[in-house]
Amino acid sequence: MDLTSVQRKLIFAAVVVVLAALGAFLIIPATFGRHSDAGHGRAVGLTTPLSGTSPSPVPSSPAPSARFGLSATPATGAGADIYQWLPFTQAGLTAAADLVRRFAAAYASYSYTQTAAGYARQLNGLVTAQLAAVIARGFATPGVAQLRTQQKQIATGTGQITAVRAFGPNNITFVVAITQKVTGTSGAQRTITDYAVTVTGAASNWQVEDLELASAGNT
Repeated sequence: MDLTSVQRKLIFAAVVVVLAALGAFLIIPATFGRHSDAGHGRAVGLTTPLSGTSPSPVPSSPAPSARFGLSATPATGAGADIYQWLPFTQAGLTAAADLVRRFAAAYASYSYTQTAAGYARQLNGLVTAQLAAVIARGFATPGVAQLRTQQKQIATGTGQITAVRAFGPNNITFVVAITQKVTGTSGAQRTITDYAVTVTGAASNWQVEDLELASAGNT
């Protein structure tokens, strides 16, 4: 049956609300733990600790269906299958989110003893070849590498997805809070920075194709 104009507007509003909820429920690892040109990412956070404030605990929240009267399963009554309006399945979204978290941890973790090639290897399978080259060049920048070595920096990181910023037929942009702990001769510091991380692919096959500070906006 054709939807009326009002019904279409209500459905659109529901999708927007549910996408926001996905960032707080389906994507953030509560139970298990932008779009731009490919290879356009910025190699940042590899020399000094990432700037920001410490993350706050993520409160538990009910499923989107409980809050908005929607269901991730086919509708039998008042509920609706939200994924029929999206270009990916729930399993596809979960796979993309898992990849983003693994990328965040690999990207924010390094040692002053690593070569650029060694650092790039830990991103294998997580990023496109173009983005890997950009990140490796940033890691190998003479001034960056020298400071990292002089201060004997060792960094470990984790990523927590806080929102879905945008999506298309074969890409999803997540806002990710990357927490990083850097230790070295100058002491230790734990910081957090928000990034916009865009993945490309489908189903369970995704790769990160773009990385930039979330404050840069959609470019």
